[in-house]
Amino acid sequence: MENTFWTALGASSLAALVTCAGIYVIRHFERWGRNNSIYFICFAAGVLISVSFLHIIPKAFSMNPNAPIYLFAGYLSLHLFNRFINAFVCDKSSDEHYGLGLIPMFGIGFHSFIDGFVYSITFTVSVFTGLLAATGMVLHEFPEGIITYLLLLRAGFSERMSLFLAFAAAALTTPAGMLISHPYISRINEPFLGALLSFSAGALVYVGATHLLPQSEAEHKKYSLFALGAGVLVALIIVFSKA
Repeated sequence: MENTFWTALGASSLAALVTCAGIYVIRHFERWGRNNSIYFICFAAGVLISVSFLHIIPKAFSMNPNAPIYLFAGYLSLHLFNRFINAFVCDKSSDEHYGLGLIPMFGIGFHSFIDGFVYSITFTVSVFTGLLAATGMVLHEFPEGIITYLLLLRAGFSERMSLFLAFAAAALTTPAGMLISHPYISRINEPFLGALLSFSAGALVYVGATHLLPQSEAEHKKYSLFALGAGVLVALIIVFSKA
């Protein structure tokens, strides 16, 4: 049990470091990032929607017969959270677009937190199973850090606040989820994990389809469709690497 703890912690920490690497890289090419952030948005939409429908939702449905309810709850919760942010948090006299950064940040953060659960569970099954899962999950961490940081910048947050929020939501949540879940891993049954995965999928579908895709359609960039297709391709690689 102790060995699985350290291997799971190492894998989840590696995922956090890869996310930080993405944030670090894009910070040093900020002007380029701002000018081309719509391509990352299209890429993110392709990844999040495809991974949700091709892997997370089918997996959750196989683990919990009530997964459709949690899927709907995840989607509806993000919608209500968005309404709350726009109505009570965003200062209408300053910047109405903060919600466009906070909503994806919340969805990505919750998904990364659940990733930490997955590390705990898969490495408890076996190191080999954990490594297979980690290969697929780490693959998307680098663009995830870039996407989170750029979305916060586009929403009007300062560079320092965007850096802090991106680190907290996209990077720190993965090892945090692993550390929190590991002591109770024997008590987490399959239906409960299926419910969490389904809720996460609903949140990610909302982020991709309701927030990211409309932004990509509003800005008619030349290669936006190509970026969307690249995101779908990466999602297929992630899914098949976990198969």
